[in-house]
Amino acid sequence: MANILVFDSGMGGLTVYGEIRRTLPAHNYFYCFDNAHFPYGELSEPELISACTGLVSHMVAEHAIDLVVIACNTASTIALPSLRATLSIPVVGVVPAIKPAAALTRNGCIGLLATPGTVSREYTHELIAQFAPGKQVLLKGATELVIEAERKLAGQPVNMGLLREVLADWMEGEERPDTLVLGCTHFPLLGDEIRQLMPECQLVDSGNAVARRVAHLLAALPSTLTGEGQGHAYCSLLDARAQKLTAPLQAWGLSSLEEVLC
Repeated sequence: MANILVFDSGMGGLTVYGEIRRTLPAHNYFYCFDNAHFPYGELSEPELISACTGLVSHMVAEHAIDLVVIACNTASTIALPSLRATLSIPVVGVVPAIKPAAALTRNGCIGLLATPGTVSREYTHELIAQFAPGKQVLLKGATELVIEAERKLAGQPVNMGLLREVLADWMEGEERPDTLVLGCTHFPLLGDEIRQLMPECQLVDSGNAVARRVAHLLAALPSTLTGEGQGHAYCSLLDARAQKLTAPLQAWGLSSLEEVLC
C-alpha cells in the first residue's frame, strides 16, 4: 500500500485525484492544496517554485509519501524540474490532453480551454506542434472559470451567463471545435455545464492518462491489494473559506481537513 500525494493550488486537482483513486483504490491518499497562494497563475515563476517545492517537500517528509502527483497544469510546467531535483521519489505532472484530442476530432478543429499562463507557454505550443500537426487548435485562457469551479465545489450555482460568454465564439463563430481539451484541472468540475452549452463537443482531460502513469509507476508493489485506503486533505491556510470545504472534500473520500504546519 502506497502513500500518494496529490497537490494543487485549489480544488481542481480533485478531478485528477478522483481518477487515480478509482483506478487504484487500495492506496492511501493525501490531497494538499495551497490555498494561501491560490491561484498559482498569478504568481511569478520563482514564487510558484518556492511555494510548491516547500509545501510538497514538507508533506513528503511528514507523511512518508511514495509518489507525488502535481495536479495543476501551471505548476507542472514550471515547478516539476525543481521538485524532481529535490525529491527522491517519482513526481508526476499533468499536461494538456492534446494528443488524445487530435485522435478524437472529426472536423480537425480542437479547442484548448486553459489558464492564460498555460495557453501562452512555449511548452503548450510544442505539444500542439508535436501531437496535432495539421489540426486547427484554438486557444482560450479563462482564469475566471477557475474561480467559478471553486465556487461550484463550495455549493454555489455556476454562472451560466459567464460560461456562455467565455465559450461564445466557439459556440456561434465560424470556427467551431468538435473536441475540447480541458487544459486546467479545475475545468472538469464544470464539465456538465460545458456540455449543456456545447452538447456536440467531446470533452477531453488529463485525468485518465495521469492515473495510468501512476499505476505504471506503482506496478512494482504487490498486486494483491484489496479494499480501500484512507484519504485525508491538507491546506496551507485553514481559514473560514477552507473550513467550508470540509463537506465537499468528504464527498470525495477525504475524511479530514488539516492545515499544513511547516
